[in-house]
Amino acid sequence: MPSSSGTASPGKVSAGRASVVTLPTGDGDGSDGGARSAAAVARVRRQLPTSPWLFAAPGLLVVGIFILYPFVSTVVNAFTDRRTLLPGEFVGLANFRELLHDEMFWIGLRNSTLYVLGVVPALVLLPLLLALLVQKNIPGIAFFRSAFYTPVVASIVVVGLIWVWLLDERGLVNSLLEAVGVGRIGFLSDQWLLLLSAMTVTVWKGLGYYMIIYLAALANVPRELHEAAAVDGAGAVRRFLTVTVPAVRSTMVLVGALSSVAAFKVFSEVYLMAGPDGGPAGEDTTLVMLVQRTGTGLTGRVGYASAISVVVFVVTVALMLLVLRADRKEDA
Repeated sequence: MPSSSGTASPGKVSAGRASVVTLPTGDGDGSDGGARSAAAVARVRRQLPTSPWLFAAPGLLVVGIFILYPFVSTVVNAFTDRRTLLPGEFVGLANFRELLHDEMFWIGLRNSTLYVLGVVPALVLLPLLLALLVQKNIPGIAFFRSAFYTPVVASIVVVGLIWVWLLDERGLVNSLLEAVGVGRIGFLSDQWLLLLSAMTVTVWKGLGYYMIIYLAALANVPRELHEAAAVDGAGAVRRFLTVTVPAVRSTMVLVGALSSVAAFKVFSEVYLMAGPDGGPAGEDTTLVMLVQRTGTGLTGRVGYASAISVVVFVVTVALMLLVLRADRKEDA
């Protein structure tokens, strides 16, 4: 029990919101135990504001070193004439003014934009249809789900080389076309066919990934809605348009935003199929390929490549904002 003078017992001391349990000192001196407990409470109070930051420190360190610092460095370099082995000097908007007169920049912007227009609609619709096909629990469906997802886990380098071997002048596809009398087609030598072939690889590799996202969304669609629509006489197509699409519309927006950003920043597929020069006369170069070609090497123009990177960042953010705004308008 507390003494008449208000001294707390050596078993427990309360200070504000903190409560610290201490063991008795064994010497019977209550004042000494209370002092130690009060010191422990003060120490805990001093540590509380910093404890969350200590737990978050490893993650913040990784983000700062590998994301925040490169981003800030790229933005700063965009306003300099820095090269690979030279620090460079501040040149203001000179790099961005040069972009306006750079033919390769406009070619890269055109190809990246066409890539978004060709890939995004396919990656929004086709995985949804594929998810509807593999949604039913029938014998052997797990095999098909795994088969459709296999390209996702495969290395993009391996996938690109496989498609190059298939579409080469002497590849399997051209050999079959020649066997049936159609003749060989320059999938990798024609400017537009090469870009279309790269789009096909991107769609083929991304189908399984977005299919999984749609499968999770379709699992939350009540079966009663489909049954009610079927009772009203709605066929499969009408049920798809009036029940399935509205139910997964938010997922379609998500897939559209993710695929738009990925398509605009495409590099590996076009690089592997068109080569480092970007196809015939560089006509299939994308913006990210232009960044890699301009900013690497001993004489790389790091400042100019950084300016192109800033443009890529601004455009990708604008694409995401457009998709989200379209979604909000649909909700309204």
